[in-house]
Amino acid sequence: MSAIPKPLPPEPGTPPEKIAVAMKAFFRVASLWDVSNEQARVLLGRPGRATYFLWKKGEVRTVPYDTVRRISYVLGIYKALQILLPIPARADAWLKEPNELFGGRSALDRMLGGDVTDLAAVRRTLDAVRGGGA
Repeated sequence: MSAIPKPLPPEPGTPPEKIAVAMKAFFRVASLWDVSNEQARVLLGRPGRATYFLWKKGEVRTVPYDTVRRISYVLGIYKALQILLPIPARADAWLKEPNELFGGRSALDRMLGGDVTDLAAVRRTLDAVRGGGA
């Protein structure tokens, strides 16, 4: 039986303050998108409930590299939506609307698949739509 691998730390040299700022930005976006705590936990990679609520309170000690990647994707998705739909409320609401880009599902449904690749797929799709790559 193999041991459970430890999560990767944030990139070497990433100041803890920078990670705390990114985490704060994540929770701001989650609030704007009106996602539940359980949905936000999925977006962050399913940390334990206690850890999640510590992070939400701003008590960020250590964060797995996977979580840092997930936050980066979420912030990139937020930015892409703000560029594509310059009315902030419209951009935030779009995330929950079914659309053809995701086979009739919403972008949030795809993001809640739970894997970091689900977040990457939404980010790639939005970047392609805005002309930032395929």
